[in-house]
Amino acid sequence: MYYPYFRGKQFELIAIRESAELIASSGFVPIIEPVRESLGGLEKALKAITSAGAQAVVVVNPRHGDHRENGDSIAALLERDYRWNDAIRAGILLTSETSRAQAIEQLSKHQEQGTALVHSGYTEARVLSELIGETASSFRNIFIDDQTNMLYRRHFSKSTRVLVGDGFVQMKNADYQMVDMFSDLHVTYEDRGMDGYGDFLTVGDNYSEGGGPAYAVAIHLTFIDPDQDDAMFVYHFKSDTNDTPIDPAGKFSQALDKLILKLNEGNSNLLETSAVKEFRDLHQRDHFPGLGYVKKLSIKHHLETLAHYHASGADV
Repeated sequence: MYYPYFRGKQFELIAIRESAELIASSGFVPIIEPVRESLGGLEKALKAITSAGAQAVVVVNPRHGDHRENGDSIAALLERDYRWNDAIRAGILLTSETSRAQAIEQLSKHQEQGTALVHSGYTEARVLSELIGETASSFRNIFIDDQTNMLYRRHFSKSTRVLVGDGFVQMKNADYQMVDMFSDLHVTYEDRGMDGYGDFLTVGDNYSEGGGPAYAVAIHLTFIDPDQDDAMFVYHFKSDTNDTPIDPAGKFSQALDKLILKLNEGNSNLLETSAVKEFRDLHQRDHFPGLGYVKKLSIKHHLETLAHYHASGADV
């Protein structure tokens, strides 16, 4: 159903670990594209996923990060620890830079039931579908929305198909409005002929190795609006003093004050998730946990919001 797309940065992997039980009970299937040379954090996340009884897809040929030139160590990890465990399956990323020979090579290495093809700019859909042939139903096809079109996707109609959209518009924190539209895919994916949907959470698809000093701090929290046909929106609670990179703790406090004020108004539509409760606690203690921790809470809130939506039967 829901396939959240993670890049394997530390705070994202910790969010997966801490949300493993929720991911399992909700039937979510995280897609993880490892971007750090050390795979220790990935191993911990996958162990948490499997221990909880959930599934995950791990991209073996990342486009970004330390493994972009060679993903052999990722494939070796899957072969060593999950060859006989169908909970963790390989994902083959197919981009505009992927040659036909490279696609064939990856397909020959990963033919297990449940292997995912992540389509993100690859153009030879007809050739690829013919290569797969009668084994098409054993693959999961995951389409990045703005990198594929309907003509491309129709070649894979005999398989499980998932559409991943990027609902999070990335810009400088200081430039965000209070509220932005995020996505309606959780409502409309079946109308689009898909078996599931996904997004890049509150991080977005654009990848950067690391942030510089934060001139502005923002807390990004998603919510579903029942008065807008259950569409999802995102709040951007941002700091006021945004002209220098000093005092990130003070900037976080300003953003957090706005979040708590909105929550206390009683009409925010924000779900009282474990992350929101932790934000309340941070506010009460006047504590700044670090920007990575804030991003982790934002991700956990997003997962819990969608889990609650599907558990409530609102998507039926």
